[in-house]
Amino acid sequence: MSTLAPDNSAHGTAAPDAARSDLSVMSLVGAAHFASHFSQLVLPPLFPLLATEFNVSFIELGLIVTLFYVCSGLGQATAGVLVDRYGAHRLLVCGLATLSVAVALYGMATHYWMLLPLAAIAGLGNSVFHPADLSILSHRVSTGRLGRGYAVHAVMGSVGFASSPIFIGAVTAFASWRVALLLAGAIGLTIAAVLHLQRPVLLYVKSAVDQKNVGASTEHAAKHQRPAGYFKIVSSPVVLLAFAYFALTAVAGTGVQTFAVTALSEGYGLALRLATFGLSAYLIGSACGMVAGGFLADRTDKHHRVAMTGLAIVAAIMFLIAGTTGLGAATVPLLFLAGFSGGVTAPSRDVLIRRAAAGKGAGTGSVFGFVYSGLDLGSSLGPLLFGALVDHHAPHLVFLAIGVGFALAAPTVMQVQSTARRRAAAVAAAE
Repeated sequence: MSTLAPDNSAHGTAAPDAARSDLSVMSLVGAAHFASHFSQLVLPPLFPLLATEFNVSFIELGLIVTLFYVCSGLGQATAGVLVDRYGAHRLLVCGLATLSVAVALYGMATHYWMLLPLAAIAGLGNSVFHPADLSILSHRVSTGRLGRGYAVHAVMGSVGFASSPIFIGAVTAFASWRVALLLAGAIGLTIAAVLHLQRPVLLYVKSAVDQKNVGASTEHAAKHQRPAGYFKIVSSPVVLLAFAYFALTAVAGTGVQTFAVTALSEGYGLALRLATFGLSAYLIGSACGMVAGGFLADRTDKHHRVAMTGLAIVAAIMFLIAGTTGLGAATVPLLFLAGFSGGVTAPSRDVLIRRAAAGKGAGTGSVFGFVYSGLDLGSSLGPLLFGALVDHHAPHLVFLAIGVGFALAAPTVMQVQSTARRRAAAVAAAE
């Protein structure tokens, strides 16, 4: 079995087999990421019902989401190390099973406080996905299709986000919110079972150095690129900048996903159905952008420019929505464009992070685990911030804060690129 993602793009006879193998890996990893994102959004659509059911405020409901992401973020860095040590497929199945059981148990809660420990358990289960998923893709997908592999991963996450409110809303309307949560947990457990049965597709032999992933000499890597200590890896400027990128975009993205509908309906006079359609347009646009971004990432080496431009466009659109009161139905296409622009950045972003991992001589799980914990940090802070803005009847500030988050994230991408370039030049000079 190949230890790392080979570049099969130039081998005519091997290409069909490689393509089938890549498709299988992408499909299974994509299904896992779908389950992760699907499970993350099962509670927010129920907030109005839960506020009445348990007699709690939106800030208290936001605390459930915050606790989930805090535990996910804290667990994610550790999960990255465990992925490099014990293998990604084991953690992936166990994490998904844990998350799914916790989601099913949400539906059995009879008091508000019962949701809090379940959210913590669900967060720990969710912590494995990014280091495990992206390590499997980095090792098992051909280099020439890796951008598309990351795109499939990101798209399936967006599909999970988009389908979760629809599923939860439909089942709640025909049965109850408790039944909806029980069925959501059953979906995750079914996917976990499939991943377990298909584990040979996900297995890879761990290598000491990931530098080979980007075409470096294996002999030179073995001689000069011994794996650095974990804390030395995660404290490097390029990794810390990537962490900041994820934290900022997560704060902003959480605002869109959890409170944009409420802000649009309360502050902009949009009907609830139209506001919900606006959120769906954003999520659909994001998925479409990720597909386009996957092909673009496989055809350019300017990944930092792709990511920076996309974020700048998203920020500009959010500032426009924040500063304009009479957009009405025009908000829907604007949100689609914002989602598309943000989605295009995702595959290029992951290629940049993979480059950072290879450049440090580190396991991909460790680096992906740490930088993606920034995603959970931002996602844990976002609900509290935006919940407070909604509770204080400041819906326009919701979109202003979202725009600020995306705007601040844009320069970090360029800094990641320039820092990595300076480091590579220093290494080349030392040789």
